[in-house]
Amino acid sequence: MPLTPGSRIGIYEVTAAIGAGGMGEVYRARDTKLNRDVALKVLPQAMAGDAGRLRRFEREAQVLAALNHPNIAAIYGMEGPALVMEFVDGETLAGPLPVEEAIALAKQIAEALEYAHEKGIIHRDLKPANIKVTPEGKVKVLDFGLAKAMAEDPESQEYANSPTLSLAATKMGMILGTAGYMSPEQAKGANADRRADIWAFGVVLFELLAGKRLIDEPTASEALAAVLKSDLNLSALPPNTPPRIRRLIERCLQRNRQQRLQAIGEARITLESQEQEPDAPVIAPAPPTGPSGGPSGGWIAAGVLAVALAATGFVAWRAARPAPLRPLLRLELEPGAEALFPTRPGSSVALSPDGTRLVTYGRGADGLTRLYTRLLDQAQSVPLPGTESAWD
Repeated sequence: MPLTPGSRIGIYEVTAAIGAGGMGEVYRARDTKLNRDVALKVLPQAMAGDAGRLRRFEREAQVLAALNHPNIAAIYGMEGPALVMEFVDGETLAGPLPVEEAIALAKQIAEALEYAHEKGIIHRDLKPANIKVTPEGKVKVLDFGLAKAMAEDPESQEYANSPTLSLAATKMGMILGTAGYMSPEQAKGANADRRADIWAFGVVLFELLAGKRLIDEPTASEALAAVLKSDLNLSALPPNTPPRIRRLIERCLQRNRQQRLQAIGEARITLESQEQEPDAPVIAPAPPTGPSGGPSGGWIAAGVLAVALAATGFVAWRAARPAPLRPLLRLELEPGAEALFPTRPGSSVALSPDGTRLVTYGRGADGLTRLYTRLLDQAQSVPLPGTESAWD
């Protein structure tokens, strides 16, 4: 029977209902001794009335109470048929979110999973409904390990890996809420290890970025079939998703758990890393000045020679370097009307080693020769200050 505001369980006074699910009803309550808000998870009647299951649950709860991490909602204890937990004031995790914000939240989820896995504890029911974000942007993962704790027989009931299927089989909405995040091994009823959490993490990260479920089927059986057999379509990921994040999601969602990402710590490292930026263009030092205050003719000659050497060195570099990571591109470039093409050996055009910038030696509208540069995605060259000379 649902509790109403003012009801008491031991020293805890119920103030509001929060929700209900396959693992029981959840209420906000006040600890009248410590004067703090807590969450009371009132266990399902089938479990609360079974003394043997209740004892097993208490043992599991004692293990879970040992978890102490800022991104995991704490378990304080038990009071009668209720589990006393940290009350998290925040919003349930939901997408779509900007890429950087999604990555920041996913990193906190990964840190929570990494800590628990190191303690030998698997979540088994990771999904957005079990993750909250506080107004300060702090992630709190809820119901850690309760899937195993609430199993009818944790030693033999493999299908207990899906708590909402085993505890609320008649509540289709709740079944779907779990089925869409279950790993293939859980969907088969096989034993789950930490790689089941890694699969669910990949599904959650996809949803954070795409704003839609990866597996969104009308019935539980169709959702489970999709987990086991259907091609997983990642096309809903936003175009600006970094390649490393796409690869991470793909590695998390390998059906064969031997091929899946093996440790969530690797996901955390990927989320913390930054994609390598292109090399910055080298800025030449200011040239020595001639008697008139402009650059000396010798420096200009040296500049022309440097352009020629750069072109020659670039060709040698291309020939000696390992196979490129990017596909070969062929393109035609218009060096600009100012470019000079002398008949003497060498060239007045060079490409930077990183392939992003073109340098030309040419004459501007004022009749002065100088060095010009432009990025390949720009239409106009710009003169390099300090390289002007009337020398031809």
